[in-house]
Formats: sequence, C-alpha cells, structure tokens
Amino acid sequence: MAWIGLSGLAVALVLAGCSEDTRDTTAPAVPGEVSALASSSVSVHVMWRADPDVAVFEVYRGDAKVLDVTGGRHMVDVGGLAPGTAYSFSVRARDRAGNVSPASASVPATTLSVAQGERVPPTAPRNVRGQARGAGGATLAWEAATDDVGVSAYDIWQGGVRVHSVAGGLTTAVVGSLRPGTEYSFTVTARDAADNKSPESNAVTVVTEQGTGDGRDTAPTDLRAVPRIAVDGTYVDLTWTPPDVDGTVASYEVYLDGKFLTTVMWGVAPPPGTAQYSLPLGDRPPAGHVLKIRGQLPDGKWGAFSADLTLTDAPAGPDPATPAPTGPGGS
Repeated sequence: MAWIGLSGLAVALVLAGCSEDTRDTTAPAVPGEVSALASSSVSVHVMWRADPDVAVFEVYRGDAKVLDVTGGRHMVDVGGLAPGTAYSFSVRARDRAGNVSPASASVPATTLSVAQGERVPPTAPRNVRGQARGAGGATLAWEAATDDVGVSAYDIWQGGVRVHSVAGGLTTAVVGSLRPGTEYSFTVTARDAADNKSPESNAVTVVTEQGTGDGRDTAPTDLRAVPRIAVDGTYVDLTWTPPDVDGTVASYEVYLDGKFLTTVMWGVAPPPGTAQYSLPLGDRPPAGHVLKIRGQLPDGKWGAFSADLTLTDAPAGPDPATPAPTGPGGS
C-alpha cells in the first residue's frame, strides 16, 4: 500500500492490515432497542443499541434509506421532515464484508406542530445532578426548563458530544456505554418544537463504579516508526495496534516531544487491525525526537497514551519513487 502525505505539519492517512473477508456471508445481528423521538417539528431523533462489530448502520424512513451512520455510533437526527406528520423508522446493520442484516422492528414518530413565529429558546435546565449506575452507566436528573410554548426534548452532552436525548416531559435520563472507574462530566440542554436550543445547564461530574474490565488498557500498543527521506523532505511511517475497547476508535492525537502536533481522523469506520500513518517532518532530522499517540474512545474521552517512541535517523538518500505528498490529512 502506498504512503500518502501532505507537506508541512498536515498528516495523510492510510490504513493497513486486515482486508475485508469477501468469503464472509453471515449477516450481522438485527439492531436492537430502536426508538424514535420527535424532538422538533422537522426532525426525529433515532437511537439503537450499538454493536462494535458493525461497520455501518443504515437508517430507513419507511422503505427509503435516508442515512448511513458509522459503526460505534448509536443515534442520529433525521431531518428535513414536515411538521405534524407521522413517520416510521427502522435500522439495518452492515458489516465490513457488505453483509446487511434484516431491518429492525419499525418504530413510529410524529413530528411536532410548531406555533408560527416561535423563536424564543427555552431556559437552561437547572440543578443537574447525577450518580453512577453501576460500572457502565450514570443516572442524571434536573429541574425542568421553561418555554413560551413548551419544551419538546432534552439533550444530554458529555465532552462536547450529545450522547442521549429524552422527551420534553421527562427530567431524568440514564446514560450507558461508559467505562468502569472513570470520571465523566455531563450537561443538559432543552429544545422546543421549532428546534430553538437553550443555554447549557450546570455541569455535573459522575465517577462510574469499579467493575470488570477496569484494568483494560486504553492506549494504542506496538507503536513503531520507520523514518524515510522523500524528494520533499523527511517522513516517519508509523504503525500501531488500536486499543481493544468496545466500539470504534476513529480519531487519534499525535504528540511530538511532549507537545500536541496533530489530530488524525477517519471519515469512515477504520477496518480492524494495524493502522498506518505517514508523518512529515519537513527538513528536521528525526533522530532524538519522541513520539506518542492516544485515541478518542467511543465514550468521547481520550484514552491513555502509547509508550514513548524515540526516533532514529532515516536511511541516507531520497526515495525517488516517493511521489509528492497529496491526499487527506489531519488538523
């Protein structure tokens, strides 16, 4: 597989390792616990139980597929709907070999009617509090927000990512898929039928209980580096094994000499196995620089760092076969 790069500090990505097994003809399990919440007049929030072995979830409105959602995620907003209209939704699972599961049970949802000219957002939910729900979840509660027409939904946020939504008549929520013995910070926002969003509530910190799997490391392992000289500068070709966690690790941070260098993200679920990554160093000699990486876990938190890796010199002489770096990169 050819290496791809970008000049400067941009990073180009390729994945190596396991290729799809085209002999696999077994369809994944049907997605479970599918629900649909009409949280506004023009959108419905669809949720399901995520399976870490699924590459893509296909979301259907009636018989029409409307969205593909990367495996590891378990919710999505289906927009572009008409106010006060009944819809039905289902979800299928697709694995990396292209096998697709049967559709889940269809769940109904009717979008909300909206008062003409409704532009005032709800107030922020108040007095958010929370407690651990065993080793893998948290229970949150809050005081209801107010709105000139009415609150249609509450959204729960963790680390800047929405992780759950509940109907506007509720003031409690259970958040799952958390890691044992880990500290999380949650906030809550309210929405009305016109999709006006409130300010954030106060943040509440919850530490999940210790439990089975506490000692499982979240750091990438077997980080290796091969320096090389190309016609446009020095590169370091990295390989590593992603951490063994429940879900997909699709984003990594790279640190050089203890300082953040770049974030690397895949636009689709990366295949399992060894990951590769080509890091340009420009005119800097690699010898003596220290690299480490960490991944963003499915629960939104950053995992542990890999072991430090001290770089060595690249072989002398440019590689004439190496093309000028092009392609996607980090940020």
